[in-house]
Amino acid sequence: MDAATDFQDLPPTTLADVLDRGQVMDAGIRPLWTPVPRVAGPAFTVRCPPGDNLMLHAAIHRAPRGAVLVVEAGDSDYAVAGGNVCAVAHRRGIAALVVDGVIRDLGEVRERGFPVFARGVIPIPGIKAAVSPLNVEVRCGGVRVNAGDVVVADEEGVVVVPSPRRDEVLSAARAKLAKEAGESLDAWEEAHRTRIDAILAENGYRD
Repeated sequence: MDAATDFQDLPPTTLADVLDRGQVMDAGIRPLWTPVPRVAGPAFTVRCPPGDNLMLHAAIHRAPRGAVLVVEAGDSDYAVAGGNVCAVAHRRGIAALVVDGVIRDLGEVRERGFPVFARGVIPIPGIKAAVSPLNVEVRCGGVRVNAGDVVVADEEGVVVVPSPRRDEVLSAARAKLAKEAGESLDAWEEAHRTRIDAILAENGYRD
């Protein structure tokens, strides 16, 4: 399966409707510039300890084209990446950076058009000292992410589709999208009001 192709047209909102809450990163992980394009690709995971960014700097030379770098940073006190790191990642065809932490050189990143989803920016960089394995399970935005999981992100947020569930989720999301596309606003409004009024009546509400 080509994650970039198969999931590119599926909004995170649709995917969130067919997945559970545990697969959606928290609202603190957001695009650092807008309008950001939707990105979709297999996760290439990185874990960095507090104040250190060595393994992310190693990952940009090892992640395959189309991958989404997903980083569990140890803190938000030091930037794990800057303009040159993001430029190299972009030039090598990496789809995006998703980091539970912060970066720097946002102006350069924005100008280059490299999608970054993170908690913010800070001007001070981390050190490069701690060696650890790449592509291990990480926790990013409250979601457990494994290498090869499909990451879909845009201005609505970041959703992670576990690799073993890709076919199931892809089918369910496509079906939901097709159903919504074939439903007029009038039909949606009528069904919505019927459902809401039923819930209100069941709970004792009276106009």
